[in-house]
Amino acid sequence: MNGKTALVAGGSGLVGSEILKLLIQSSAFDRIKIIARKPLGTNNEKVSEIIVDFDELNHFSQRLSADVIFCCLGTTIRTAGSQENFRKVDYTYCFELAKAAKTQGAKEFILVSSLGADSNSANFYLRTKGEIENAIAALNFDSFCILRPSMLLGNRKESRAGETVGKIFMQATGFLFAGPLKKYKAIEAETVARCMLELAKNPEKGKLIFESDLIAKFEKN
Repeated sequence: MNGKTALVAGGSGLVGSEILKLLIQSSAFDRIKIIARKPLGTNNEKVSEIIVDFDELNHFSQRLSADVIFCCLGTTIRTAGSQENFRKVDYTYCFELAKAAKTQGAKEFILVSSLGADSNSANFYLRTKGEIENAIAALNFDSFCILRPSMLLGNRKESRAGETVGKIFMQATGFLFAGPLKKYKAIEAETVARCMLELAKNPEKGKLIFESDLIAKFEKN
């Protein structure tokens, strides 16, 4: 076996479930680790599930060794119930994962962030996303890829209030998003996952940012 080992966080989510499918199919990866709060029931010989307490992630660090980390963790303030709980998932959990993976020798870290992420933003959500990008960048992975998709399209296991209407609107008006507005067009979660996989198979040194219009180039033909 000469392929890489991947570690996926957020494998039950929209993008996480898509990257998991692609990793299972990819000959570039021999082993896939999933960290989750509870079993996902993945039945594949390449996959091992590691059940963790994200509040005590440092206690599991020795089991988090991998060549590439795919961080698809994320929630919404509405789902989390408060800004504090949102930040715990989208900042603290992501950062603790990155630190643990770094100590175990991971060379590549791929983060799903958000279009508009900016540590100086007045918007709490976008500011938090920008802050976690900066925090992980400071860990100096050999390759750190940040994906900033627009609204994600796909079938979530959990329903997010308001998203259904938003998706219908974005799909109906997608033709309007051209030129400078192209990056705001809604994007399929599968396309984001395809971008992640290609970046993992062909890593480039340093920090790379892919906004939604660039991610869209990986859309399945």
